[in-house]
Amino acid sequence: YSSLEISARDRSDVRARVMMEDLHPVDVEAITAGYGPHAAVPRLMFIADRSDDEALELDALRAAHDILKQGDDTRAYAAVVERIAGRLGPSHELDKEWLDETDRRAAKKQEVLDAELNGYKTNMIKESIRMGHNDLGDFYHARGDLNAAFKCYVRTRDYCTTPRHVVNMCLNVIRVSVESENFANVQNYVAKATAVPEIDDPLVRAELACAAGLAAVEQRKYELAAEKFTKELKVTLETPATGIEVAGAADVATYGGLCALAAFDRLNLKANVLENPTFRTAMEANTEVRACVEDFYNSRYASLFDRLERLRPQLALDLHLHDHVDALYESIREKALVQYCLPFSAVDLRRMAAAFRVDDVVAMEREVGALIADEQIPARIDSRRKTLHKRRADSRATTYADALEAGRLFTKVIHAQLLRTSLIRNECTVKGASGGVGP
Repeated sequence: YSSLEISARDRSDVRARVMMEDLHPVDVEAITAGYGPHAAVPRLMFIADRSDDEALELDALRAAHDILKQGDDTRAYAAVVERIAGRLGPSHELDKEWLDETDRRAAKKQEVLDAELNGYKTNMIKESIRMGHNDLGDFYHARGDLNAAFKCYVRTRDYCTTPRHVVNMCLNVIRVSVESENFANVQNYVAKATAVPEIDDPLVRAELACAAGLAAVEQRKYELAAEKFTKELKVTLETPATGIEVAGAADVATYGGLCALAAFDRLNLKANVLENPTFRTAMEANTEVRACVEDFYNSRYASLFDRLERLRPQLALDLHLHDHVDALYESIREKALVQYCLPFSAVDLRRMAAAFRVDDVVAMEREVGALIADEQIPARIDSRRKTLHKRRADSRATTYADALEAGRLFTKVIHAQLLRTSLIRNECTVKGASGGVGP
């Protein structure tokens, strides 16, 4: 009975695995539901450009078409319809009437906004001028003209009268810069917003942390990105309800988890990820990444790399992470190899190869040898026996060095205390404004 039960369970596991392999690497519906229009459309278009699966490409184009049809970006709408090329039927062909009507309505609105802004400038009302530039920036952003929107938002800087105005200006510039992939501007304006006092809104701090994390990822500063996503995120993201546009909850879980695996050591991983209640809740948005972190911490390396390979197709279609997958995976593997060797004085390379799912022991030896040459593993390899031996530190010399250093520090402290006593005895003191005396 038990063998039959196990056999049935195995068959169900196989069926589940086959179903998972048949699924698309990206959930288009989750993207449309989890992001605002300005964040969803670039992601969908990137998936359509990069995907080899025509069905997934058409799903992404259909979703992008439906989102753009509800907005004012007629150029992007026409480009999507051209990409569809009639493959989705007459309902997704070019709606010339809607396009002309939207352009006419937008032209009239632009005239009104320009006239209002000119009137505000004539009356020299700073707050009205600021709002006029903001409204014009929102208009250009909705139309897809990111350069014009950026200029309008930046012009509000001279008319900001409160810290909140400065922060709103920075957030608008950051959102447009993320969309246009100008991450140098993102970094600059995150710094400007962070320097503003009295930022007490946790959602604002969360969006700034996410933007700084994205900029760090683009600069390949994975440790800094991990710190931004894990340490500085003090609020649970439930996009789009929170209004955070630069990244969704799944992005935070994926980017933060993978960057932490690539950059943090085991203690930091435990403190900042596994025992961080905010980020642990955020990782619920991507349970596969959470399982990767747990596998790494618990030294389940075979399971870890199996999960990472399953994630690879999804990450290859990620707008911000696709260029960094190989570098992150390489760093994660190096840290896993170092962590495997850490507790042992001698390691059997055959068992190590089995743990890391490497068929060729020579390949495992070559991989570990590269880490030894890079001084990440202080060890030597016995190629004949296929074993790795840690270099033993000279404990006697280390003890003498520690004792000498302790004596040097003790002498330095005593000398400083004697000097202070001598200065006080000879009345070489300076009286402070409060009447206190100090040497």
